[in-house]
Amino acid sequence: MPVGEGAVTDIAPVRVADRGGRRLLLVLAVVAVLVPVLNVLPAEGSFLHVSSYSMTLIAKYMSYGMLALAVDLIWGYCGILSLGHGAFFALGGYAMGMYLMRQIGARGVYGNPLLPDFMVFLNWKELPWFWHGFESFPYTLAMVILVPAMLALVFGFLAFRSRVSGVYLSIITQALTYALMLAFFRNDMGFGGNNGFTDFKDILGFNLQATGTRVALFVCTTLALGSSYRLCRYVITSRAGRVIVAIRDAESRARFLGYQVEYYKLWVFVLSAIIAGIAGALYVPQIGIINPSEFSPVNSIEIVIWVAIGGRGTLYGAVVGAFLVNLAKTYLTGAFPSFWLYGLGGLFIVVTLFLPYGVVGVIGQWRRARLEGSTL
Repeated sequence: MPVGEGAVTDIAPVRVADRGGRRLLLVLAVVAVLVPVLNVLPAEGSFLHVSSYSMTLIAKYMSYGMLALAVDLIWGYCGILSLGHGAFFALGGYAMGMYLMRQIGARGVYGNPLLPDFMVFLNWKELPWFWHGFESFPYTLAMVILVPAMLALVFGFLAFRSRVSGVYLSIITQALTYALMLAFFRNDMGFGGNNGFTDFKDILGFNLQATGTRVALFVCTTLALGSSYRLCRYVITSRAGRVIVAIRDAESRARFLGYQVEYYKLWVFVLSAIIAGIAGALYVPQIGIINPSEFSPVNSIEIVIWVAIGGRGTLYGAVVGAFLVNLAKTYLTGAFPSFWLYGLGGLFIVVTLFLPYGVVGVIGQWRRARLEGSTL
């Protein structure tokens, strides 16, 4: 059954109560304060000390949480299964990476004050036109938003106007991110080829390796995740959000009632791409590298797995799923490097077959059953 034509009617509808979301925001508020404090105040050998590595890892998971929110917004509430959202994440990351590369200046290996090291190595004589402006942080922030938004706008307009939906749209989005991956692997594109960007020095004049900078980036990522959740929640509880849910459950009926289905799909798709781009921009300065592997279709498929495992159509469940899967991935890649992909695939199959509402759905059902039992 095509996505958007009744295939997702079993997903939880939009509810006014948002206890799970409030708990998520409370946890984020605590984490935003507690983790930096435990990183700075206790001595490194202390049991209470949170290492810079652990803080960066948590920030990485939070940027993935934003990415999962972006996918849940369009898949869980609009019925658009995108297998290419990793492209928007990577584009936002590349925009931030271009700024960070421009900040290196003469401190690079080759000492060129204008050209990044990879351009000097490849015998580029001048800075490409599309690199100009990235020495400015406000300009970079604008590009972090505009580049993913413009790609989503053009792609979404063409796809939705042609009424491409369901598995066909999923395949096209996957082809889009794969094409971008191949393009960014080329050295003559001006994006560092297969090595991408790395060896970043500072941001806004602050050393990226300094504790204060890492703490500030961590807090910014936490605030961005909380703000993204509130924005998505506002969207789905608005009048337009109710129309989006109607399109998800019965697109043909919504069209019959006079709603411009294509435009509703388009604006929520663009908003989702912007959130993914911002997540990528927060990811890069903390992880310290961006390369074409971020465009890999496998990455985009993993995002869908996060959302499905956490709880599709709940928003906060998508964030929970991103954390749980990536925690498991971090452990399994170290303990069982040759088999972790099988474990991830098996987990997805189990959730799809036996836990259709994801982890948060199971918890909710268990809680309701316990309350009903206590009232008998």
